[in-house]
Amino acid sequence: MPILGNFDLEYKTINGKKSIDTLFHKIPDFKYLNEDSVWKTNQDFKNKVWIAEFFFATCPTICPVMNSQLKKLNKELVSYSEHIQFLSFTINPKHDTPSILKKYRINAGITAKNWAFLCGNETETHRLGIENFLTFAGKDEEAEGGYAHSGSFTLVDKEGLVRGVYRVTDLNGKVDSGEYNRMKIEILKLLNDEYNIKK
Repeated sequence: MPILGNFDLEYKTINGKKSIDTLFHKIPDFKYLNEDSVWKTNQDFKNKVWIAEFFFATCPTICPVMNSQLKKLNKELVSYSEHIQFLSFTINPKHDTPSILKKYRINAGITAKNWAFLCGNETETHRLGIENFLTFAGKDEEAEGGYAHSGSFTLVDKEGLVRGVYRVTDLNGKVDSGEYNRMKIEILKLLNDEYNIKK
């Protein structure tokens, strides 16, 4: 599976031989409050494969569809739940406080222990989505709800490298079953082939 995102080239000379190493950018350290008002960082989710989304609780269009797809994925991969972490970053933290996120989670019927709803600095979250998770998230006064974002999910490996971006939901709320299946296959491939985790 490929590694996506920005990278740097490192030039070395060892014993007179020149070589070039590709250094891929990892997801940077972050710190967010979860739906229980507990601070969470990268370290709380280490040694797990992440599936991340950027959403907001008052989204009237694609977010409910996105979360229904993540619920479906979580159920289908339940035997791998100790190795997978779902991350939902709100792009509207002024409204989506921990208590709002907790209500959203309950109302959506999300009970999975390996799924965190996170809120923090809005500007940093938008930047994190665009620059690191490779999915669009930002303010847009003309968009319904005042925010625009991609209907995609990002797959991150245990080393913090982006391994896939899947546009499962389009801007009209239509689900792309081919993209959904590609995401599921590649998550299993990462777990089975690269980490030798088989269920």
